[in-house]
Amino acid sequence: MHSLIAIALGGSAGAVTRFLVANGVYGWLGRGFPHGTLFVNVSGSLLMGFLSELLVQRLPVAAEYRAAVLVGFLGAYTTFSTFALESFYLLEQGNLLKGFLNILLSTLLCILSVWVGLIWGRTLFSGAGWTWNAEGLAYVGLVLGWVAVFLLTLLFTVLSRYLGWSGQTLGVLLILLLGSVTVAATLWMMFKFGQVRLEPIGLFTIFTLNGLCAAAVGGFATHLGNWIWQLIPSR
Repeated sequence: MHSLIAIALGGSAGAVTRFLVANGVYGWLGRGFPHGTLFVNVSGSLLMGFLSELLVQRLPVAAEYRAAVLVGFLGAYTTFSTFALESFYLLEQGNLLKGFLNILLSTLLCILSVWVGLIWGRTLFSGAGWTWNAEGLAYVGLVLGWVAVFLLTLLFTVLSRYLGWSGQTLGVLLILLLGSVTVAATLWMMFKFGQVRLEPIGLFTIFTLNGLCAAAVGGFATHLGNWIWQLIPSR
């Protein structure tokens, strides 16, 4: 595949994904602050760090596919121009605190996310290669666990609307659930993945990544649950 075609295809997928994710975040948190743009830039930076290490240093992936993912998809998924425009509008409208907070958070969190992604890739794939063995099954268990958490969060969100729970009750329940899962996933990876280093920086990286994953899963599942509730005709 020609590199330009690969980048174009990846860019198309990245732009559509950014639109859907950003609007989903705005639908959940509102538009009083650029949450959507901040989320896509931070999550894209995390993926850039992780996938750069994986595709460039660890796996023999063709240059076209690396370009499609790193240049095309992630280049279109993240957006510096929208971040700059939204920050300028906040400052122009007199929202100095929000404007400078957006600039500070975007800069620091994006750099931190790239660093976490790189360390995560180096920690996770520090061995001679990945094979389908007991560690491979551990990956499957981890993915299935996050899928179960997503479905459980979705169920709790819909049930809370049906049973009339307060937002505070649902929030406490989800914090307990996602916090417990973050710790459990970190312990699972410590004991199941032989390639994970147990130095403080490795553990911090694992815990941070699982925390970001919990926030993403919880946010998306909650938003989807509220959207599903709106579609129920007999509510």
